[in-house]
Amino acid sequence: MFSDRTDAGRQLGAAVSAYRGQPVLVLALPRGGVPVGLEVARVLDAPLDVLLVRKITAPSHPELAIGAVVDGSPPQLLLEDQIVAATGATQDHIKAEKARQLHEIERRRQLYRGDRPPPATRGRTVIVVDDGIATGATMRIALRALAQLGAARVIVAVPVAPPDVLERIRAEADEVICLRMPEPFHAVGMHYRDFDQTSDDEVVRALAEADRGRD
Repeated sequence: MFSDRTDAGRQLGAAVSAYRGQPVLVLALPRGGVPVGLEVARVLDAPLDVLLVRKITAPSHPELAIGAVVDGSPPQLLLEDQIVAATGATQDHIKAEKARQLHEIERRRQLYRGDRPPPATRGRTVIVVDDGIATGATMRIALRALAQLGAARVIVAVPVAPPDVLERIRAEADEVICLRMPEPFHAVGMHYRDFDQTSDDEVVRALAEADRGRD
């Protein structure tokens, strides 16, 4: 069991330490992935930024993702066509959800980055970090977005995830590094002693710390 996200990040950093000294970019999925990503970036002496992804949810099923919108210029909308059809999500619903999630992405972008542009990913090796994977929906959508953005190589690094979900992730990533793959798997938070929600302020502080560490 990990003490907290910082502990998980340090252990994960050791697992990816072969990439130290290479021109990699660490992208964390906010909010919970950012404290983990900070420690990974420290070990690798690599830049840290966030990949802003927001789920598009099904009508009447807010826990079910039918796709996602990913920050970029322009933003990318990625849909799971089979789930869209199965849930009866209309184009009007998708349009409204996209607008709502883009508003939240804009809020987070301004808060987390200010005037800084998103990091360039084309032709780069990118390590995508989160505090764990449950269903894998957000991570898979993030990977597809990075592929469309031209990343040369994409590595997924997480502390914990279910084995069956990791198999699906491996089909879309160049490499997957996971410290623990419990079976049966119940919830990411069960593998942390402290799994309090990460706040926006903590994300901002972590990104600032990462920048200071590379000055």
